[in-house]
Amino acid sequence: MPRPLGELEDAVMSRVWKWNRPVTVREVLEDLQKERSIAYTTVMTVLDNLHQKGWVRREAEGRAYRYEAVSTRAAYAAALMNDAWSQSDNPAAALVAFFGMMSEEQRRSLNDAVRIVQGPETQEPTEPSESAEPAERAEPGEQTEENPASARDRGGR
Repeated sequence: MPRPLGELEDAVMSRVWKWNRPVTVREVLEDLQKERSIAYTTVMTVLDNLHQKGWVRREAEGRAYRYEAVSTRAAYAAALMNDAWSQSDNPAAALVAFFGMMSEEQRRSLNDAVRIVQGPETQEPTEPSESAEPAERAEPGEQTEENPASARDRGGR
């Protein structure tokens, strides 16, 4: 399980993830300097530390290196959530509390993710298909005539 990134490590990795390509210390430095005063050697040290920790791989280019993320920000976030969840003595309660903290947009994202993980074969249709039988399309409390074929399928006559 990865340890959470420090504030400066996260700032550097955010650029590496956002650009999604091998980057130089100079590129990261110039972007970081738009927000803060920071030295080239500091960025170089942070990228070297991230390399030592396995967050980035590097390839020599002349006298410098180009750094590239080993995994995605989504994978990092997922690993942090999984670690926090697995440390709970009541995982179900932890999930309920976590869901309660979510915004409506986050809940929609969660529902989308669940649908993706379940795949199309396990998903129930959200609206009845046109081939659905009348009893399946009925509103609650509404009377319909049952299709004899569906009655036989359920063991009826």
